[in-house]
Amino acid sequence: MLALEMPRARRLLAYLAARGWLARVRRGMYITVPLEATEPSQWREDPWIVATAAFSPCYMAGLSACEHWGLTDQIFRDVFVTTAKRVQRRRLEIQGTSFRLKVLPEAKLFGTRSVWRARVRVQVSDPSRTVVDLLDEPRLGGGIRHVAEVLLAYFEGEHRDDARLVEYASRLDNRTVFKRLGYLIETLDVDAPRVLAACLERQSSGASPLDPSVHTKGRFLRRWNLRVNVEIVPQAGPG
Repeated sequence: MLALEMPRARRLLAYLAARGWLARVRRGMYITVPLEATEPSQWREDPWIVATAAFSPCYMAGLSACEHWGLTDQIFRDVFVTTAKRVQRRRLEIQGTSFRLKVLPEAKLFGTRSVWRARVRVQVSDPSRTVVDLLDEPRLGGGIRHVAEVLLAYFEGEHRDDARLVEYASRLDNRTVFKRLGYLIETLDVDAPRVLAACLERQSSGASPLDPSVHTKGRFLRRWNLRVNVEIVPQAGPG
């Protein structure tokens, strides 16, 4: 650690950044530029590493996690991050990458896996937590129709874990997740009787929207206490 007064430290950081030795992540935060970078001024760090430096404690979530686990074929420009850090804005740009942030208490940053990105270990939601997060907030999955596609890929793929899915939904403590999950299991004709039974048992009372980001009222489905404001058309999964 250098024992420098704050004004001198700021000048030194600005000097190093101007000459390409450091890259500015956000105000007061810099990361080193690799010596092998051929054009230091144009160099950009891996966005997952940037997110870890800027928003820790955090994990990569939503559509970013879906891409990582192969739960979607779509490619998204934004990086989705769940963080326990207080942030002023929920969407911001760093080094040309758009970050979309969700804030949760640190105790709810569970269900993650460590993965290596170059030289840095970062956290990403595991497949079950990824699905639960999308059911909790469908806009993080591009809307409930795309969430339905992700859910189908999850149940038909190698990452399926029914017990863990129910456990995570319970720990998140948003019983609307069980409404959306149960409704989608039935609509998509997924064979998951134990999950379906848990959803029927643990769903909350009162009407909830299937997709909160859609402002139409929709029909009310009493079985799941849902306002079905988006129609989900059953379709075959991958393969």
